[in-house]
Parts: sequence; structure tokens; C-alpha cells
Amino acid sequence: MLKTHSLIEPQDLSVEEIDHLFALADDIKNRPQLYVNACAGKLMGTLFYEPSTRTRLSFESAMNRLGGRVVGFSDPASSSATKGETVADTARMVSAYADIIVMRHPWEGAPKVASLYSDIPVINAGDGGHNHPTQTLTDLYTFHTVFGRTCDLNIALCGDLKFGRTVHSLILAMSRYKNVSFSLISPKELRLPDYLLDFMKEKQIPYKEVEKIEDAIAECDVLYMTRIQQERFSDKDEYERLKDCYELDTEKMKLAKQDMIVMHPLPRVKEISTEVDYDPRAKYFRQARYGMFIRMALILELLEGGYQPKNTRLVPTERKCSNPRCICNHQDEPQQMLKIGEGVYRCLYCDHTEKD
Repeated sequence: MLKTHSLIEPQDLSVEEIDHLFALADDIKNRPQLYVNACAGKLMGTLFYEPSTRTRLSFESAMNRLGGRVVGFSDPASSSATKGETVADTARMVSAYADIIVMRHPWEGAPKVASLYSDIPVINAGDGGHNHPTQTLTDLYTFHTVFGRTCDLNIALCGDLKFGRTVHSLILAMSRYKNVSFSLISPKELRLPDYLLDFMKEKQIPYKEVEKIEDAIAECDVLYMTRIQQERFSDKDEYERLKDCYELDTEKMKLAKQDMIVMHPLPRVKEISTEVDYDPRAKYFRQARYGMFIRMALILELLEGGYQPKNTRLVPTERKCSNPRCICNHQDEPQQMLKIGEGVYRCLYCDHTEKD
């Protein structure tokens, strides 16, 4: 059984626990007949406040293949959120009906709030531009399956590194593996947030920032493409200017190593030409299938934690989070800016860091 009751961020799982999930996912993949009734009688509540196709279907497919059932919503317009119900109250209610919750939300920190009030496990399926831990598990399991390792890798991250929650989660997770380095490919407007650059410096993780795919593709083991996310932009003109700044095509692929792989959390728009799909190094659709198996493993393990009644009493802090996308600035949640160093504060919900 996992030590954590919920999965909100990649660091909730130890390296040893991730290895255990890999082994279980391998067994599910190789011997699926043994797991067809593993979750019989269990209910998953899917709370998707933001559009999703791949992640929602992956979770639903995972639960159905384990013999469980799914209830919930894929559109907040069909939920009590339209009546003003808070994330905390929704979590309390759903934990009275289901055995596990999967939540995607546009406000950063929303799944964290749900986990503080829910009596059942909560899985973060993406919160704004913050975290996406099960996509990270998918990415790590892809490394494990294709390379046989999750260490000794140079990973080139390309596209929207500012709002890309998959990128943020992957960097945090890979920081615990040996001999990992990053090439960060983005326009200046979409470069990686400072808190993650500071994190890599603190952890002594080698990285370089470049603006062209050609400046990194020859040396990388993984080229991780991401789309420019229109839904994260407040300025439509800026999105229009940046939306087509990258496209991986067969000419650029000629510069890459023969054992390099291309990954993408999907959906793609124009950042990968369809002609690349036929290159054996293109792993993004296979990556999506691996995601179902690792989510099956995660569901099985978290369900062992079962029902654990909560009695949350958060004491508000004096300092307020200045992140406009943080849930504490949208709902009546106690501010939680915690002091983590001399004059340095971090939000419990969204990890936004501020200095005096």
C-alpha cells in the first residue's frame, strides 16, 4: 500500500513506490485477465471542471478494465458548481458516494483542497498550469518501458514551459533520478517559471535554455513536445503571435539520434507534423496507452487506503497568495502562505513562492 492517501503532486510518491507501480503496471499489461474484477463493487467519481478527452477516458478505461464503475461529470455546467458549491463541499459529498475521486480543475490547488476535505483518495488529474502527476507517471513509465531506465537521460522540453503543468511535474519527478539533464526550448515569453529554475539550481540539475529545436535535438534522448495552450492566455494577441512558433517535422528529425524518442502529452495542434507519426521514434500514441496501465496500478494501490474520515481545520495565515489562478483567491479557503526560509513564503495550494 502507498504511504500517501491521495496523489496531488509527483513528490507524494517515493522512488521506491513508483518502481512498485511500474512492476504492477507491467503485470497488468502482461496478464490483464488477472485484474478484470480487481475493483468489482468500487466506484470512481470523476470531477472534471475543465475539458479533457485523453485523461478522462484513460481513467475511465482504467477503472472499467479493473471491473469498477464510474460516476461524475465532464462539464462543470452540469454540476452544483453552477450553484456556487465549493470544491471542499463537493469533495465531502462525493466521498459519501464513491471510493476514489479523480479531479481536474482550472484553479491551481483545487485538488489539494479536495484532498484536505475528502474521506476517500483524491487523484489530481491536472490543476491549471500547476501539476499533472498522473501524466508524469505516464511519462516515467514510458521511459521505463522504452529505455528500461528512468535515469541517465537528457530530456528536451519544447513549447509552453510557462503554463505546461506536464513539464512542471516531470521536472520535479525527474529531480530524484541520477544523471538527468534538461534542454528547455521555448520563446522568452513562455520560459520555465523562476521557481522551477531555482529548484533545478538548488538540486544541481544541469539545464540550458534555447529557443530553437535545432539547438537541442541532436543531443537529447527524449524530445518532449507540448502545445501552446490557448486556454492559459489572458492576452489573445500574444497567443496568436506564439501559437505556431514550433513544428517538429521530418527534416528536424534527421538531426536526432536513432534511439531518441518523441513524446507529447497530447492533444497536439501543429507542433508535430503528421509525417513524424510514421517515424519509429514517435512514441506519443504508445505513451497514451502506457498511461492507462499505470493509472490502473495507481487506482488499485490508492484504493487499499480506503475510507479515512477527515476533520480538517486550517488556520489562515496573515500573508496572502498573490497568484490570481490559486483557488484561495476564488473560493473561501484559508490563505496558506507558509514561511519556508528567511523572507521566503510558499503557498500550500499552488506552490507560488514570494520573497519579502
